[in-house]
Amino acid sequence: MATALIVEDDSEQAKVVARILRFRDFESMIAENGETGLRLTRQYPPDVLLLDLMLPDINGFDVCRQLRQDRTTMLIPVVMLTALSDMQHRVQGFRVGANAYVGKPYRVDELYEAISAARSWRVSMDQRLLQGEISVELNSEITLLKDLNNFLMNVCQTTQLSSKKIMQLRQAVMEMAHNAIEWGNQHQSERPVKITYRIHEDHLEIVVRDQGSGFDRRDLPHAAIPEDPFSHLDVREKLGLRAGGFGLLISQGMVDEMRYNDLGNEVTLIKRFAESRTP
Repeated sequence: MATALIVEDDSEQAKVVARILRFRDFESMIAENGETGLRLTRQYPPDVLLLDLMLPDINGFDVCRQLRQDRTTMLIPVVMLTALSDMQHRVQGFRVGANAYVGKPYRVDELYEAISAARSWRVSMDQRLLQGEISVELNSEITLLKDLNNFLMNVCQTTQLSSKKIMQLRQAVMEMAHNAIEWGNQHQSERPVKITYRIHEDHLEIVVRDQGSGFDRRDLPHAAIPEDPFSHLDVREKLGLRAGGFGLLISQGMVDEMRYNDLGNEVTLIKRFAESRTP
């Protein structure tokens, strides 16, 4: 029988959800606050976590964030159930790694569909042999990169990466996220930058995607190139651009592999746990 953990401070509401889940052969546990929910999740990992946002101690966003930063719980499917159903809170829910978001009041079929979607995500992870995947979104605001930095450091520390490799990867991701905000999304705050972390058996993969029209990295007169890393500085000055332009070059040296999609609005960074060997 599948198990569900319901984190809900309204005991009557939690019992109603448990009865609904019983029709789908779920055995339910109930936690009335966030800390208890975190403890039960780690002790008895459920097949799905139903998480309210308005909790008496820590809110549901923080519960989800902690689960996604813990190697032992990051693959648990999370469905957020809450009266905070406006778009801002929905976006925040997905930013911290929720798999589905159901606003109260909801229909029974909506709940079932959300649970099914969340569990399908977990099946997908297992089929692709991933040990973890987290997707977050940021508004195109440079000030949000501090939160991204903290999040990245916590995720990396759950892997086999050394401290040196974590710092290298951090620098590459921050450069690419900055470029996505500045060049891809043109500092338009409402346009999100999506960042996906995938933990494989032997490497960490991070994908940064913006909403821009892309670019041809082979034709960037304002960026540094290995053959002549300083020729772009005059071009940048004439275009009125800020000093810099070394981001792509620096990032490429910080990771084991860096590749763009054909459009040029998505970059994938690969950092291997073991030292790379050159033939």
